[in-house]
Amino acid sequence: MKYLILVGDGMGDYPMEELGGKTLLQAAKTPNMDLLAGQGMLGLAQTVPQGMAPGSDVANMSLMGYAPKLYHTGRSPIEAAAVGIELGPNDVSFRCNLVTLAHEDNKTVMADYASGHIDDPSAAEIIATLEKELGGDDIHFYTGQSYRHLVVWKNGPLNAVTAPPHDYSDQTVDHLLNEGGETLPLVEFTKKSWPLLEAHPVNKARSEKGEHQANSIWLWGQGTKPTLPKLKVTGFTVSAVNLVKGLGIMAGLEAFEVPGANGWLDTNYEGKVQATLDGLKDRDLGFLHVEAPDETGHGGILSEKIQAIELFDEKVVGPVMAGMKGLGHHRVLLATDHYTPVSTKTHSSEPVPFVIWDSEKIKNNPKGFNEVQAARSSQGKVIPGYELMKRLLG
Repeated sequence: MKYLILVGDGMGDYPMEELGGKTLLQAAKTPNMDLLAGQGMLGLAQTVPQGMAPGSDVANMSLMGYAPKLYHTGRSPIEAAAVGIELGPNDVSFRCNLVTLAHEDNKTVMADYASGHIDDPSAAEIIATLEKELGGDDIHFYTGQSYRHLVVWKNGPLNAVTAPPHDYSDQTVDHLLNEGGETLPLVEFTKKSWPLLEAHPVNKARSEKGEHQANSIWLWGQGTKPTLPKLKVTGFTVSAVNLVKGLGIMAGLEAFEVPGANGWLDTNYEGKVQATLDGLKDRDLGFLHVEAPDETGHGGILSEKIQAIELFDEKVVGPVMAGMKGLGHHRVLLATDHYTPVSTKTHSSEPVPFVIWDSEKIKNNPKGFNEVQAARSSQGKVIPGYELMKRLLG
């Protein structure tokens, strides 16, 4: 038996007036996902437990079969596992975004949580400078991808007040930059990056080209080293983001690297599909994750998110399902991890649509893969997200 989990990150959304009251999943052309919904078991799952912040860390941990309230210690330690950072017992790992802050009218605004989706080589130059100038015996910077990086701080301020920068797109963040108490060292450390980044050659070049400057670090998602029991299957992850890779590594899965996989609309879809099909030849479980719907949701542009959903359906779901026909009996879990509504530009914690499809138990119940149809099919019953893995594996 082969098992595949397909995740369109952040596909969930709200009904939109511009779409005649439809959600984006309803409005988008998704024949492949709709086919799975009509032939499988469609329903709703609560991937973000009540009381926990809605994020891809919590939601994807659920989809991998782990109860976040038992195992989640923070987002950044998961990403640290992806790049081989071995956290010590006193280490606190922080996600370090390179962001664009706008200082205007005596206010500081989060102008761009991703610094214009800065390219990897430019970001690496900046992180190298930050490590040289701000790093030390107790604090180290680690290069990640694009705007996503890490800081590991020995005995760092674990209980500091932090927030994801994408929660504050185009909003003032002065209240977060004026926190005292245990947050004060974090704020002071962040402000030390400002003169270094303002003068950095990468930012001068970006300014000349009219691109957003990476003029500040933004630390959030802190936590200590978690421990997950290993999954009792052989498997792998295919994803452009370290969060999913790290979760997989802690769960005992391999993290496949696909050239050109970048988490955006122009990611290497074909390469990710081929890596998945190759991996399933001699492994039990594949976890194929596409980031673009989430990123476009954060951007707040309706047409781009619909495009991301349609590309996921056309270039991932369709081809990978066609390729699995030669692998014998197989089951597929299709889901979004959480909502990333274009109207709010940030995550939310509503139950998400999912479908479990079995190649030997084909139903004939035409339905669309969307929030409305999933709610009707669930008949009010919402499954805890971490139980989906058990159902998939039978």
